[in-house]
Amino acid sequence: MTPEAEQSSKSSGAFKAPDTFVILFVVALLAWLATWLVPAGRFVGEAGTFDLSSFELVGRQPALLLGTGEDVGFLNFLFEGLIAGDRYSATVGLMAFLLIVGGAFGIIMRTGAMEAALKGLVDNPGARGDFLAPLLFVLFSLGGAIFGMGEEAIVFVMILAPAFARAGYDSLTVLLVTYVATQIGFATSWMNPFSVVVAQGIAGLDVMSGAGLRVTMWGVFTTVGAVFAYRYAVRIRHAPETSLTYKADQWLRDMKAPDGEDSRFNLGHALILFIILGGIAWVAWGVGVHQYYFPEIAAQFFAIGIAAAIVARLFRLNGMDLNACGEAFRDGAVQLAPAAIIIGFAKGIVVLLGGDDASEPSVLNTALYGMAHLTEGLPGHIAAVGMYVLQSIINLFVVSGSGQAALTMPLMAPLSDLIGVERQTAVLAFQLGDGLMNLIVPSSAALMGCLAAARVGWGTWVQFLWKGLALAMATAIVFILIAVSIGYA
Repeated sequence: MTPEAEQSSKSSGAFKAPDTFVILFVVALLAWLATWLVPAGRFVGEAGTFDLSSFELVGRQPALLLGTGEDVGFLNFLFEGLIAGDRYSATVGLMAFLLIVGGAFGIIMRTGAMEAALKGLVDNPGARGDFLAPLLFVLFSLGGAIFGMGEEAIVFVMILAPAFARAGYDSLTVLLVTYVATQIGFATSWMNPFSVVVAQGIAGLDVMSGAGLRVTMWGVFTTVGAVFAYRYAVRIRHAPETSLTYKADQWLRDMKAPDGEDSRFNLGHALILFIILGGIAWVAWGVGVHQYYFPEIAAQFFAIGIAAAIVARLFRLNGMDLNACGEAFRDGAVQLAPAAIIIGFAKGIVVLLGGDDASEPSVLNTALYGMAHLTEGLPGHIAAVGMYVLQSIINLFVVSGSGQAALTMPLMAPLSDLIGVERQTAVLAFQLGDGLMNLIVPSSAALMGCLAAARVGWGTWVQFLWKGLALAMATAIVFILIAVSIGYA
């Protein structure tokens, strides 16, 4: 969370959910207590298969307070979670991946290339018009799908709001084409490194597998969103007084256009955008042709960051020198350090419960058996929709996409095997439940920061968006049902 986003969230006076680390600590404490109360179990049979009839109870295997040697105790769970796995695992490998990707994105964002490009587009009189709203919606949706944009939207709201007001639109239009678009892209992404990639890694799926349906889903959601943005922009431009924020937006209409030239789009900015697009194509080629995974993809993003740093230094973008490039990489990695620790937290909970090996006794296996037994006989379509609803509810308390994936997918992935739903569908239910709820959940720093930047109250925001969110959630359920029907794998 950026300091600005955190401050905006605090100043909004909105509901404040417990911190993710607090939630995970409580879950770890409950997991430790469960080892004393719940007997461990295992699935006997062919390795890699789950069959309810093969389950057997072994007995209670309580974890100590402090484990020594190979034993894992409550006080050891975080350390054990942080060191679990290897370079290809969804723990050590994934944590290193997030830190490197975060550093690369830190350099890219520090250059100001994206801000300059969008500011030039909006401030250009020839580019003004109702079609600017859907165009920006598509661009920001791509940002959410590819980069996992969220809190970055706060900056763009501050940049675009005055220009949009001068063009005759309201602050809700700005929020629609920035924050809403990023979350639509985030929820329907095929390659988001902070959501889909994390969930697929934990579920044991190839990175970017199942991209066909997700790209189609992104196209449908983004098209509907862009059309909605266009129609809303037209209505507000012709009847501005109908806006829910018409009076509140007076401060935007009173602002004068800036005279400075420091942020004008230049050749250096263009080269940064070219590096981003070329880098994305390179990553897609590596994954699709050579099955690159965390180590290789992280190296690719590191190269993208180096190229961006070189251009930033040569063109002095945002006044960047070599030290500024290093600081930007550090700051970008620091922003994702909590996500990396969250993954270690969640993995440590799994280790505390006995691990995720179906053939080894664990409380997790017993929990899986119990959940599967309750859902036994339910059609796969209903079970998959239930997963989506559960993920949506969990997002009210765990806003972080990577944190929610780390917390839920160790259970949801094997559970999907037991109830006859493909793991890819379980990941789909996760990303839709996580991403779409971010549009209104008041515990989201990104949302509350954007609302604060636009001076829009949360109640006004819900009043404006609830119908669109209902449509988006209904569409999400349709895609989940399609995934079950086609055996999405």
